Amino acid sequence: MAALPRVVTVASWNVLHRVHAENWDEDVLVRCPDESERIAAVTALLEGRSEQVIALQEVSGDQLAALRGALPGRTVHALRYPRVPAQRRSTCSLREPGEYLVLLVGGPNCQIAAESFENDPGKGALAIETDGMLIVATHVSGNQRRTRQLARLAELATTSTECPAVLLGDFNADRATVASALGPGFTVVDLPPDALPTRPHTSSSASQWIDHVVVRGAGVSSAAVESVGGLSDHNLIHASLTV
Repeated sequence: MAALPRVVTVASWNVLHRVHAENWDEDVLVRCPDESERIAAVTALLEGRSEQVIALQEVSGDQLAALRGALPGRTVHALRYPRVPAQRRSTCSLREPGEYLVLLVGGPNCQIAAESFENDPGKGALAIETDGMLIVATHVSGNQRRTRQLARLAELATTSTECPAVLLGDFNADRATVASALGPGFTVVDLPPDALPTRPHTSSSASQWIDHVVVRGAGVSSAAVESVGGLSDHNLIHASLTV
């Protein structure tokens, strides 16, 4: 008798590094002027999530420390980028202003790769294996550098031809652009027509759906975007996968 499909739940969220928020004068500064309070609220939101794997982008050192302390039941994998965000206007309020790419994982797992992209020291990829799947968290540059970065992600995701792979992250590009760059074999999960934007904004013609779940060798039973109540400039995307 054939084994029944397994369901694996995943999520991705760009939590917005405080220095980037201040440099770009994001609206979150008005809603959350105290960064320690915002960090506590982000941590509380993530404590309440049930997904087996959660990918986070733009995590500050302060936010990472809060997550490690609050999530003892999860493995916390973190890639610290060589580039430290530079404050342009005022004194940085963070104790540890480094920027991290993070994976929160429930259950047995092992880290496979952690690398910043060679053409951008502030973006990269973090890969683990868990429950027979390869999971790659990423944050991709929002310019022409993305072409080489997406090619590298495709390489990482095909390390094992037997293992289903999932890419989670902020791709800084619309679904069609990501699908074209990754090539055959990859499926960028299509969100419902009424899905909230993953990166809401009103001042640009750029896509508002730039955070994605991408699968290779896995199916998708559902996907959605949830509001984070203004804690970041991005909303949270999540999906249920079948393998």
